[in-house]
Amino acid sequence: MRLKSVLEEPLLHFLALGAALFVYFHWSGGGSGPTSRRIVVTAGQINHLGVGFLKTWQRLPSDTEMNGLVDDWIREEVAVREAMATGLDRDDTVIRRRLRQKLEFVLEDVVAEAAPTEAELQAWLETHADSYRVETQVAFRQVYLSRDRRGAAAESDARSILSRLTQAGPAARIDALGDPTMLPQEIDLERRSDIARTFGQDFAERIETLAPGTWTGPVESGYGLHVVLIREHVPGSLPELAAIRPSVERDFQADRRKRQLATLYEKLLENYSVVIETPEKADP
Repeated sequence: MRLKSVLEEPLLHFLALGAALFVYFHWSGGGSGPTSRRIVVTAGQINHLGVGFLKTWQRLPSDTEMNGLVDDWIREEVAVREAMATGLDRDDTVIRRRLRQKLEFVLEDVVAEAAPTEAELQAWLETHADSYRVETQVAFRQVYLSRDRRGAAAESDARSILSRLTQAGPAARIDALGDPTMLPQEIDLERRSDIARTFGQDFAERIETLAPGTWTGPVESGYGLHVVLIREHVPGSLPELAAIRPSVERDFQADRRKRQLATLYEKLLENYSVVIETPEKADP
């Protein structure tokens, strides 16, 4: 436990980051800075150029091709240094974003940790249960009555149809009942959110409380009135961790990387003095 707590210290991550950046710049030959007049093409950089050629052409470069790769890299290094020395990299949103992206890739590699434990994933699942919960599903039959068409008689007509259907039972024919509509009369198992999109939130919440096998009504929606029979009701549930482990682990790791990155940025900001000027008010 003590070793784990030490490894989780942000300061240790920060020190590791510094060491990694030092090794990276030493290997790439970029430690001399944009104002330096000394360009070092390291053995590591040459190997990197050769590997890139191999991946592209599926063969090793010849001596002439290798010399060309090195010459091109040197030209690129000169161009980059001259551009930075003259300030061409400043106030360029694309370059700034790309540099930030590259830095964050290095940061994430440095702070990468071991895979989460089962206990950590279970705790994450329980804390964020709403994100993984399987929605309630309902299958039902419905007869629609239009308030616009029937006016004040709509509710009494609905009760009359309800009485007939109650006597006929769950399998009663309904194709000749109610008013014309584009809404389906037979709805197979659908998630509550899908039912809400079709019939409205109030309707979806109401039918979720109805007992299966009995005609009920009228149930109101944004369209009008409905006489409803619930055919099947599957309650919502939270799956076991084993059933959704890849999703839970992916979300857990993404959140952990985000928190670690925020902590490292806080450490890096300690090296800076930040001044935020108040902009002048625009003239209306």
